[in-house]
Amino acid sequence: MQHAPVTPSGAQIRWIELPAHTARDRDRPPRVYLHGLGASSGPYFAATAVHPALAGPRSLLLDLLGHGISDRPQDFDYSLESHADAVAAALTAAGVADAEVIGHSLGGAVAIALTHRHPGLVSRLVLADAVLDPIQPCRPGPGSSGIASYSEQEFLDGGWREVREAVGPHWWSTMRLADRTALHRSAVHRTRGTLPKPLRALLLELPLPRTFLHPAAETVIGADQLTAAGVNLVPIPDAGHNLMLDAPDAFAAAVAASLS
Repeated sequence: MQHAPVTPSGAQIRWIELPAHTARDRDRPPRVYLHGLGASSGPYFAATAVHPALAGPRSLLLDLLGHGISDRPQDFDYSLESHADAVAAALTAAGVADAEVIGHSLGGAVAIALTHRHPGLVSRLVLADAVLDPIQPCRPGPGSSGIASYSEQEFLDGGWREVREAVGPHWWSTMRLADRTALHRSAVHRTRGTLPKPLRALLLELPLPRTFLHPAAETVIGADQLTAAGVNLVPIPDAGHNLMLDAPDAFAAAVAASLS
């Protein structure tokens, strides 16, 4: 496990690092995996990072602040921009540049903000079912819209229990590791998106290879606009929102093709 301080108060991001296999692999761009809301990169991305289609290059399975094995600072606002800056500080400390970044859900939103704010750190972007537009908070609901429907105090005072019942034991197995303040603030900022431009506008403008992986059964909003801007849309059959867990072989093959 590796770590680096990423805030003025010294809060640390931690990650699981898989070293490059061969000298040739050491010359390839490193890969950075960013998990979704209430998740952790190890449980969600370990099988992907070591899959025969993707294994080899240096890979960092990084946990966002407030999640998994990373610190839980209470003086952090957990906005997408702040998450992106914290990830940038961790990657800089790790000597990472021109990385291939794979981001799922919230991690995809952070990856877009990271690429926009710190372009030298990212060379390719793969988004796994990332929501690109603001979301209206709505209760009941298990995701960011449901969590954001509570005030921060309501969530801390017991709203989290309702969310626990809504998300079920699988998601809760990693969500319970997240700091509740961090979980709520991250969800609120996820529903709002980034300022001054929304995530979709930022993605359309990014001057690097971009791929958007999505469940084959779901329609991508604004697909024609994304395709016209050069974003490669790739459907993953037999998968829901957690593409890498639902269809691991198809997901790994799609990521590998996107990075080739």
